[in-house]
This record gives sequence, C-alpha cells and structure tokens, in this order.
Amino acid sequence: MTLLQLTYALALDRYGHFGRAAEACHVTQPALSAAIRALETELGVVLFDRTAHPIRPTEVGASVVNQARHVLAEAERLEDLVSEATGELAGELRVGILSTIAPYMIPLVIAPFGRRYPNVELVFEELVAEAIVDGVRRDHLDAGLVATPPHARGVEETPLFVEPLVGYVAPSHRLYERDAISVADLSPDDVWLMREGHCFRQQALALLEQGAAGRPTPRAVQFESGNLETLQRIVDRGYGMTLLPWLAVQGQGSHAPASVRPFHPPAPHRTVRLVYPATLVRRQLVRAFAAEVAMAVAADLPPGSVVYESEP
Repeated sequence: MTLLQLTYALALDRYGHFGRAAEACHVTQPALSAAIRALETELGVVLFDRTAHPIRPTEVGASVVNQARHVLAEAERLEDLVSEATGELAGELRVGILSTIAPYMIPLVIAPFGRRYPNVELVFEELVAEAIVDGVRRDHLDAGLVATPPHARGVEETPLFVEPLVGYVAPSHRLYERDAISVADLSPDDVWLMREGHCFRQQALALLEQGAAGRPTPRAVQFESGNLETLQRIVDRGYGMTLLPWLAVQGQGSHAPASVRPFHPPAPHRTVRLVYPATLVRRQLVRAFAAEVAMAVAADLPPGSVVYESEP
C-alpha cells in the first residue's frame, strides 16, 4: 500500500462522495476509485459501504481509516523534523476560523506571515466552532481559531488574546446619546443577534440575560444573521443595535465609528484560542502561526489584551 492510497481513503471518509474526494485530491474520480479498490484488494477487506449515502466506512474500514490518519501524521512529522533541523518552515497549514474572527484578523496576518514564512501555504476554512473542533480532532485541520473552550478529547488549546465586545448603536436607538454603555442597558428586544450555531450568539445571549433594561416596543421585523457585516449594515440603516468584537470596529472594519459604544468596566469580552490536536504533528508551523497572530493583532487591541506566550 502507499501513502497516496491512504490519503485518498481519508478524503473519501471526509467527503463521503467519490467525486468530491477526487476534486479535493486534485485527481480524476476513476483514479481515486481505482486506488481505493487496489487498497481494498491488498488488505482483503471492503473499506467503504458504497450503497450508503453519503458513502461511509465499514466497521473494519473505520479502523483502517483511523490508523491511516496516524500513519500519514507520522509521515508528515518526518517533513517537520527536517524543517526543524534546517530552520526553514515549509508546507501547508490548514486553519479553521470563525466567521466572527476571519474578516478582521486574516487581513492582519497574511502579509507578515507570508513575508516571514514564504514557503508555507496558509489555507483558511471558515466554519462554526463545533465544526472547527471536529476538524482538528479528525485531523482534517492542523489548527483552528475559536472563542470558546473546545471540550473535546484529543484537542488542546492555547489562549491568544482577550478581545473586548462593544455596542454598535443606530442614531435613533435609546443608547446612542451615551458615551459608554453597561450590560444592564441591554434588552433582547432591540439587539440584533447571530443565528443559532454561532458561539458569538451564545455570548450575546448570556449578556442579554444579565441585562435589566426595560423592554422597549418589540420590533416589527425579527431577523438573525450568520454574518456580523449584515448586522452592522442593518444598524447603519437606522435600526436597533448589535454587539461586535473589538477588531470589527478598528480601521476599515467599522462602517460608522460614531455608532460604536464601549462598555463600562469590566467590559464583556471573549478569549480567542488556538486549538490543535493533542498529538500535534506540525508543531513548529502551528507555533509560528500562533506567534504571528499574536503580533499582528496586538496593535489593534487594548494594551494587555494579548496573552499568548511563545514556547521556548
């Protein structure tokens, strides 16, 4: 058997479809299918149930796929050992990232990281927190950026920075005339939220539960978005308010700086974490990425917000 056959098996396990697995591996579907059949013939077992939709591993196939992950990880580790010995980092780094982090952090990171590590290809995939943690656990991702503890076996975390939250308030809103707001000012009836599945929604709901503001007239329109940009634009049109992470209102991220309202201390915040497999293979690459993220965001965050400490 070959490492390429094992790579194809992992792709089929991930995508559950021969066509999508072949596309991800940059080969034709017949080539991938033939490689899987050759692997099954060599092992003398059927690895995938082709009658299932999506295609899934058989009982023995699941064990083989799991072992294949370990084999490929160790093979990848050989490349990392060479990189560590030569001091030249190279290869692909796959990073899952939240939609509430990606548009504000990626532009800060890609240029300095590219200059410092020109032989490393950064591949970002925008996902919800649960999918990021699962991708890291299943070795589909090398690392991920989340804002809640992972709570998953085989996944570890390193805090990178603490990011305050702010209010983003329409001129017609009851809080617009205030220079700063408090959690007690918040009401669930006039705060636009992220939709279900986003951890930022859970953080916002937790704050709203603490709010003691009188309930204003309910909105005629109920809307929940999967995109903070959409919520900002609704507020820009003069409707309600929303909660945003600090980086969203820095530089070009803020549509209307006059609508930003900080919280009175202690301000609510989120801790952005790097999550990675407990059996970390691409250790040097992941450490380099973590350090670059910490350096890139430091200038745009309040003093003392970066908590990442690089390992010796």
